[in-house]
Amino acid sequence: MTKLEDIKARLDEDWLPSLYATRVRTQRTRSISLDILERKNSAEIIYTLLGIELKVGKRRISCPDLATARYMRVFTRLGCRNFAIPYNITRISVIADELETAWHRMAQLMEDKRTRSNVIKSIRKEIAEIGAGNLMPEFTTAASTRALPPKE
Repeated sequence: MTKLEDIKARLDEDWLPSLYATRVRTQRTRSISLDILERKNSAEIIYTLLGIELKVGKRRISCPDLATARYMRVFTRLGCRNFAIPYNITRISVIADELETAWHRMAQLMEDKRTRSNVIKSIRKEIAEIGAGNLMPEFTTAASTRALPPKE
């Protein structure tokens, strides 16, 4: 068993792509596309007079609230340029908690730089395969799906 397979097995349900697939992509989401490098990045949450920003390298990304910044920080650390974010803002904080916990558990299991690089590449690839979804979620209602009566 390789180190990557061992880490994946030990994390089980806390494997980041699994959490992303089951907790995020199963609900209504919108996609985010960021101009960041596809590599392990350092990401820092900054409080400014104008609000909350996420600093990734030299780039600053404005965030509407702390929960969104925490959520986005997990993906920017991995170098994910495109990912989905829950449309319902009340769900972001709980999912951000789960993702951050999984990130820290994973960081404890990675022993050396090579292992860390392989794990992060694997996670980034799996998240890309799951996809970011649509730019804006579809809103289908019973009223919009009913056919209009023919004009006479």
